[in-house]
Amino acid sequence: MKLLQALPSLCAAAVTAVYAPNIMAADESVERIEVTGSRIKRTDVEGPSPIQSISKDDIANMGFDNLQQLLERMPAAGAGTFSTRGNSQDSTANGAAAISLRGMGPDATLVLINGRRVSISAFAEGVSNSFVDINSIPVSAIERVDILKDGASAIYGSDAIAGVVNIVLRKNIEGIEVNLGFGETTGPNYNEKTASVVWGSTGEKGNASIILDYFSNSTLGADEMGQFGTANQSPYGGEDFRSSRGFPGYFYVDGVKTIDPDCPPENATSSGSCLFDYGPYNLTVPPAERVGAIGQFEYFLNEDLTAFLEIAAQHNTSEAGGAATPLDEKAGLTVPGSHPNNPFGKDIAIGRYRTVDAGPRRWDIESDSMRLVMGLRGVINDWDWEMSAQKGRSESTQTGNRSQGWVRTDFLQAEIDAGRYNPFGGTINSPEVIDAITTSLVRQGVSHVTAYDANITGHAFTLADRDIMMAAGIEYREEDVSDIPDDQFQRGLIFGTEAVSAAAARDQYAGYVEFSIPVADNFELQLAGRYDHYSDFGSTTNPKVAFKWGITEDITARASWATGFRAPSLAQIGLGPSETSTFFKDTYACEANGIAADKCEVLDYNTEFSGNKDLEPEESESWNLGMFWAPNEKIDIGFDIWSITQDNKIDAAPFGDIYNANCNDQNSTVCVRLPPVGADTLGVLDVVHNTFVNLSSQKAKGLDISAHYGLELDSYGDVKFGLEWSYLYEFDKDNLDYTGEYKYPQYRWLATTNWQLDNFSANLNVSYIGEFEDTPDINFDGELDFDLYQSRTVESQFIVDIQGAYRFSETLRWSVGVNNLFDEKPPFAIGNGDDDLYGYVLSVHNPRGSYVYTKVTLNF
Repeated sequence: MKLLQALPSLCAAAVTAVYAPNIMAADESVERIEVTGSRIKRTDVEGPSPIQSISKDDIANMGFDNLQQLLERMPAAGAGTFSTRGNSQDSTANGAAAISLRGMGPDATLVLINGRRVSISAFAEGVSNSFVDINSIPVSAIERVDILKDGASAIYGSDAIAGVVNIVLRKNIEGIEVNLGFGETTGPNYNEKTASVVWGSTGEKGNASIILDYFSNSTLGADEMGQFGTANQSPYGGEDFRSSRGFPGYFYVDGVKTIDPDCPPENATSSGSCLFDYGPYNLTVPPAERVGAIGQFEYFLNEDLTAFLEIAAQHNTSEAGGAATPLDEKAGLTVPGSHPNNPFGKDIAIGRYRTVDAGPRRWDIESDSMRLVMGLRGVINDWDWEMSAQKGRSESTQTGNRSQGWVRTDFLQAEIDAGRYNPFGGTINSPEVIDAITTSLVRQGVSHVTAYDANITGHAFTLADRDIMMAAGIEYREEDVSDIPDDQFQRGLIFGTEAVSAAAARDQYAGYVEFSIPVADNFELQLAGRYDHYSDFGSTTNPKVAFKWGITEDITARASWATGFRAPSLAQIGLGPSETSTFFKDTYACEANGIAADKCEVLDYNTEFSGNKDLEPEESESWNLGMFWAPNEKIDIGFDIWSITQDNKIDAAPFGDIYNANCNDQNSTVCVRLPPVGADTLGVLDVVHNTFVNLSSQKAKGLDISAHYGLELDSYGDVKFGLEWSYLYEFDKDNLDYTGEYKYPQYRWLATTNWQLDNFSANLNVSYIGEFEDTPDINFDGELDFDLYQSRTVESQFIVDIQGAYRFSETLRWSVGVNNLFDEKPPFAIGNGDDDLYGYVLSVHNPRGSYVYTKVTLNF
């Protein structure tokens, strides 16, 4: 009922807002198409909103084999983008990748396929961030990628706060295309293999296309990365982030913390910990294999009615890796005085220890996604209409077996009590004993989406001899997600791996309307509004106003203003107890227990999160003002000034605030400590409890410049130049200015050059990431202080890519290229004590180095 009540008011508001007339309708013979950012079919692709479009030829020229590699080079991408790079137990969405526009986070970027939503990843990233896994979309199936750099909740609904990435799939294909590719790095042994078959046929009664795609990459282990594969960055000017859960470890003898006598002196700390370098056991790039199939079919029932069907399936396998199981006081392990290897001759408790002899932990990950869309589209009295139904499913399973390092504490205690497992002196125990302490486990996640929609677009009415174009539609969607960790995690029998649990469901319905109103021959006004109702938090209405003004034949101005929203993710609402680990100084314990400030160590501690059913949606307001000059088809230059303000942002409560308020209390139920030992006043920090709240705000402002120029050199061929340049001049979050700070470079740009001479083509691409400050928490006390202190600078980076290709015939094309031609290493960074621990910023810089590839395309 609310939906029916909202639609007339939205229509009335949009129509009565402008009484001015419209440009004449385009010639009926010109095909109208739907452009990303608008539901109205139009004859021109340039609308009021800024869009960067990357064609399949552009993708081929850049030489990337997956969307992750492509999109992270785009200047509009920012902080929050994550990938399979560095996946380990400390990443809760192993094997997946996402895109974050404007640095607002992957949950503020809406990803569509052919203009429609798809199911989210079964596993959330960073405990609670829901996202669409772009690894589930094969590059060979893509016609183009549209990046809408504008708030679009009035058009598409939730999540489109920072913009939209719309993946448009290839169709209307004739014949067969086969693609084969292979590439490898010039440094560490790493390679990628690709293969695809594209088939299509068109006829009088319809068309069909089927795309089969294969991708695989080998392992790039951290042990091959030298400086960038160790947690001890102190030799290079960084921090020592080695773990206090050591091999050997430390014990409590008569309540006194006592380091293992065999701890190497270089690993021993003044507080009695024996440090362990877990870095070399991680996977910088985990092995992966992806197999996908996409089919698109259209059947023309008559000249005004078409039935269509889209089917997609993707199967991905990957691996995640981490060092051997880290144990701490919470495990409650003890060693009897009768143990044959006990050097103390009395009952003792194990403090922090690592079962290195059981081997590094490994997950095997399988992800399957399926998508089915079916519907009808047609024309009635010059109105285009469409109705469809969609089913989507994303399922992920992580498994580990007994040979992959998974130790159960109760099994381990039994072997210690029996005197068979020796936890002293860094001993490598026998395979029989290791088999007795290890286990198998499984984590299962699944998400579903069921959606129905119906829409119309066409000529609504005429005012003052000008045609008003309109689009309107209704949508209904059901979603659910479930993430179930192994029961052994939930019972506290397995340590050291971030365990996430979540379960939630919702349904949502919406109605929207959009008008294109040509106020004058050279002025188009766009008005849009959308009403959404969610079963778990209520309703929201969001408008958008935009215009395109042809000032002269060569110069056009555009502007937009819109509000937006993001519904709380299902993981944030239905999150069960979920753990993460972070490095910081427990300054309260150091001070209370008489440890000098300069001896207070940065160690790893656990934080446990839980969901919050009272979360409200995030809200945003955005505007864009731009102008572009296009005197002819060979040159165009445009700029856009943009601003996004996001309120009620859902975030974890600030750790520093929680620590300061609760962690100086031995009896706190928020900051839980183990009982103090010996003369200590505060016990070892066990776990800090946290949750997600509508707490923070974000505000970003910037300038984008886009330019293209074509140069004809007669007998020397044709050259095309392109530039995408982004300047971030403000990014405020929680009243802190992040501009130019950690992960927020002010400047990013991508310059492209393509030279075509007969059957030969060459490409030169240069991407730039600007400098930014290092280490947001200068003293690693858990509280961000970059606004008070000046850190060192993480240097800027240039990456140069080249490619050459030759078409031998209509059938055969061969290309060879090098990405990162000069083998640029990631600029050194001390890190943040959380995910960046290895001397570079994982989400900003790629450590892979120079990559040489070749590709062959066959057309039949």
